Amino acid sequence: MSRTRSTDAHHDTHAHGVHPSTAVLTRGFDPRLSVGSARPAVFRSSTYVFSSPEAAERAFAIALGKVEAKPGEDVDLIYARLNHPNAEILESQIVPLEPGATGAVIFNSGMAAISTLLLAFCGPGGAIVHTTPLYGGTTHLLHQVLLPLGMRAVAVPAGDTAAMTAAIRDTPDLRVVFVETPANPTLVMSDIRAAVDAAATAVTLHAGAPRPVVVVDNTFLGPIFQHPLSLGADLTVYSATKYLAGFSDMLGGVVLTSTPEQLATLRGYRAMLGNILQPDECWLLDGRLPTVALRMNRQSKTAARLAEALAAHPAVERMHYPSLFTDPEQIRIRDAQTSYPGAVITLELRGGKPAAFEFLRRVRIARNAVSLGGVESLTCHPATTTHSEMSPEELEAAGVTPGMVRLSIGVEDRRDLLADFQQALDATQR
Repeated sequence: MSRTRSTDAHHDTHAHGVHPSTAVLTRGFDPRLSVGSARPAVFRSSTYVFSSPEAAERAFAIALGKVEAKPGEDVDLIYARLNHPNAEILESQIVPLEPGATGAVIFNSGMAAISTLLLAFCGPGGAIVHTTPLYGGTTHLLHQVLLPLGMRAVAVPAGDTAAMTAAIRDTPDLRVVFVETPANPTLVMSDIRAAVDAAATAVTLHAGAPRPVVVVDNTFLGPIFQHPLSLGADLTVYSATKYLAGFSDMLGGVVLTSTPEQLATLRGYRAMLGNILQPDECWLLDGRLPTVALRMNRQSKTAARLAEALAAHPAVERMHYPSLFTDPEQIRIRDAQTSYPGAVITLELRGGKPAAFEFLRRVRIARNAVSLGGVESLTCHPATTTHSEMSPEELEAAGVTPGMVRLSIGVEDRRDLLADFQQALDATQR
């Protein structure tokens, strides 16, 4: 029995039938097995002592995918590149936040999570259908790493359900459907269930081909306001750096899976690539999980009120924010798969890039920085930062304009943020 972890049986006793906000504090860690500590400590170790030669043999057989662990089995740890106590605790405690998840795999960044996932489920000769625009790092990964390795990428505009369905239907050797919704930075939403249905149909159209896995980058709205696995998606991926961690002080990534087979595949690839999140960061992230809902609800409520007020400012040519959608299809998708609009606002300013830069220079409270989801508000110019990898033609096709500014709303007082953004917008008109 591990001295730091609890068994699945303990999980069932203490977490079965309770709400996520309770389960995230009660499963995955037994104080009796860790000197009575009320909360997990940090366990820094590279290698672990086996309880017996038989236990070592069993641990390696499971780690290498030769056999599956039995329900409730407590498997000895081997080596920290494969797993460690803090990772196991975190992976167990994050599962209740994602309805439909059977397990989680923790990585040392969001890009580590995405790259490992795509390498594991696509492979040379396979194709990826993806929405666009994507997070800039994901776009760079596709163009600079995966395509040279022999994979193919088929881009479809975010929110275009017919185009996505057609691409899934018509793309040979399709292995992965990758949906980022809402899209970064346009906040256009894509229909998750439609992607799932199209992927299921693709199996019958391409006899003998495996069903492509549907992956959703849920960083902007998850795990509180959107639940892709409940809509039929196979995997959901996060930059845990953002809302899950919430304080802009660490990097992390997580993939949550709907089947044990997917879980085993990802853990096997993580062990080979060596990109597991280290114990200290796992400990930090685990301590943030109980407050994710509190932070995201506060941030979303503030953002909704700010978006409504800022949309009326004469310097704003166009407002992108889910509660202010006017397109009937976007409203339908929003209402079908999300519960709250989130805390990212995107503005298009009159005057293009010069107006956007002037706005960024004038803002005093929010910081001009990339990333999002922290307790502090941040602003950035996507076309020249997060999405600068894209060509002018790609930016135009994706709807990323020169006058676009992305705001990530924190937990500051709404009145202070509103006054600050308004004075910055005023300055762009002088």
